[in-house]
Amino acid sequence: MSRKNKSKRKGKKLTAKELQIEIFKLFKRHPKKRFVAKQVIKKLEITNNKDAVHDAMTRLLEQGKLFSFGEGSFRLDRMQKNDKDRKTYQGRVDMTRTGAAFVVCEDLDQDVYVPAKYINSALHGDRVEVSAFEARKGRRPEGEVLRVVERATEFFIGALRISKKYAIVIPDRMNMPIDIFIDLENTKGAKDGEKVIVKIKKWHNQKNHSPIGEVTSVLGEVGSHDVEMKAILISNGFNLDFPEDVKTESEALDTVISEGEIALRRDMRKITTFTIDPDTAKDFDDALSIRDLENGNKEIGVHIADVTHFVKPNTALDKEALSRSTSVYLVDRVLPMLPEKISNELCSLRPHEDKCTFSAIFEFDKKDKIVNQWYGKTITHSDRRFTYEEAQQVLETGEGDFVKEIKELDRIAKVLRKKKFQDGAIAFESDEVKFKLNEAGDPVDVYVKERKEAHMLIEDFMLLANRGVATFISEKGKDAGREIPFVYRVHDLPNADKVAELARFAKELDFEIKIDTPQAIADSYNNLAKAAKKDPALKMLEPLAIRTMSKAIYTSDNIGHYGLGFDFYSHFTSPIRRYSDVLTHRILEKNLKEIYRVKKDELEEKCKHISLQERKAADAERESVKYKQVQFMEDNIGEEFEGHISGMIDRGIFVELEPSRAEGLIGFDKMDESFDIEEGRLKAIGSRSKKVLKMGDTVRVRIISTDLAKRQIEMELLPAVEEG
Repeated sequence: MSRKNKSKRKGKKLTAKELQIEIFKLFKRHPKKRFVAKQVIKKLEITNNKDAVHDAMTRLLEQGKLFSFGEGSFRLDRMQKNDKDRKTYQGRVDMTRTGAAFVVCEDLDQDVYVPAKYINSALHGDRVEVSAFEARKGRRPEGEVLRVVERATEFFIGALRISKKYAIVIPDRMNMPIDIFIDLENTKGAKDGEKVIVKIKKWHNQKNHSPIGEVTSVLGEVGSHDVEMKAILISNGFNLDFPEDVKTESEALDTVISEGEIALRRDMRKITTFTIDPDTAKDFDDALSIRDLENGNKEIGVHIADVTHFVKPNTALDKEALSRSTSVYLVDRVLPMLPEKISNELCSLRPHEDKCTFSAIFEFDKKDKIVNQWYGKTITHSDRRFTYEEAQQVLETGEGDFVKEIKELDRIAKVLRKKKFQDGAIAFESDEVKFKLNEAGDPVDVYVKERKEAHMLIEDFMLLANRGVATFISEKGKDAGREIPFVYRVHDLPNADKVAELARFAKELDFEIKIDTPQAIADSYNNLAKAAKKDPALKMLEPLAIRTMSKAIYTSDNIGHYGLGFDFYSHFTSPIRRYSDVLTHRILEKNLKEIYRVKKDELEEKCKHISLQERKAADAERESVKYKQVQFMEDNIGEEFEGHISGMIDRGIFVELEPSRAEGLIGFDKMDESFDIEEGRLKAIGSRSKKVLKMGDTVRVRIISTDLAKRQIEMELLPAVEEG
């Protein structure tokens, strides 16, 4: 400000707009200083009162120009200091336990790191606008949350603590670092210490100011199995119950398939058809049929529950299904995407019942080549419901119902599998931890699910159908001269830096991972999978290789599926539990006879939402497994176990135990020296002894403590046992 202009304003009262302009200029002149209203008045030599000045600074805060330290103290938003060096993005918050966060932005290759003091009330999963500095070489970009665009959830779950004048809820979520304030009249009669569901009524933007909420449900005593599983679902943003209008629509659906509807479908009821599912399954959404054709070829049908026959666009059922987007599978329960009448009754392909289905039918010649394929609505009738164990027994013994058909399906599945790997698919498989629970829900045993031929048989035919429908739509678009927007399941190339780091680490174990091309990486990973079966030392490289991979997502922009080696891939086979498949069915049906295009931007928004819900469901599922693993280890405090190093952080190493797969932390502060972790976090070196701890190393540990609330196991490292 020039001396002339300053003298004109000396002792004058500024308008609200002038006040904001002059205050912002003041902060720009002093980018590192904090000011309260009284100091601003003195600096600008104005007669506006403190309330007016504070209001002006608050408005500048809302515009992202100032940052608040609470108690009326403001400072220039640091993103305003270097306008040329910053850009604004939108992304999702991935909160850490410290209160800092990473904002995952689609337009950036790297996540934006946001320190806790710049998080501006954003919470895990929220969609935010973040202002970020361009990253210096070798470092990730840093930034500041400007505003919350969309809250991930309004509901939280936690323990209620009641004092004389107010109550607070301490959220269960480790990445929810702030308590929720509750007026005593809004506790819904909950007792001190009980677990409750709370809805946020008012959010506060200023640092360390708690949001205000009200208790909507009282779950009961902390620690009970049922309460903890419900807590996991709610904490990850899933509603336990369906809204009343959804229930009403569901109950009103007709259970009888009319003759008119049957006449519109291809009738396949007389063809041998059966389902193969887990023994606990109630929603059978896929079935296989097989028959010999007169020309000597074989016809195999992949029949999928026709959810879209019952769930129509823009109904309450449809909107709720999109909102949920997926069923969630915890250790002991399923939270379904659709009401039980649809998922377990109307759409479930139960034996000896006529069902509406959407089918992908393939004709194989005598050389097992696909010579014809057909997609469309069908009416089917399952002759038998097999569990995976029953189907596996048929394959192993050569005896039982439909033995000829099952063995032939298995033979063709193996042909499909072999070709898949020849075409570049990667053979890694993640272990699936399962539990045996007693009547109280406590784990009495834990084991890793074994994948056998019956599982892979079903998987291979589901992959065939998913790939087939995606290819059909893509080629139809090419023939028409313009893309048909579709829901693709895509998988990007691995992270180049992580692959290079893994290759260097693998070389120390005398295993070569070639990184010249994506195909070379895939071939190396497959060679690793084979070698690991013979050499236990290499087995530990498999989970590390999986960590280099990108996450598969849903999108309308097809880039292929790297892990499967498919140019075109979608999800068509599980519409009872995945909304992506519902969208796939609708678009496919419309395009069977004509060209039909949905609005791509609207479809992409749905894809983003479904991908987000899928990640939240995966988080909930992992959390339920982790909870049960910690609970299982509670009775083993003081005991010794063998495990392998599964992760490294600045304060210690994680060790995964055999056979429970429970993971615990050994803090470096519990060791006799400090350790320096190498950049790739695959190796730690003792600062004094130069002792090396590597990812995958086998170690012996003792369980020190368990913390169910935090899902944590603390361990100590035992000396290596001398051989001989």
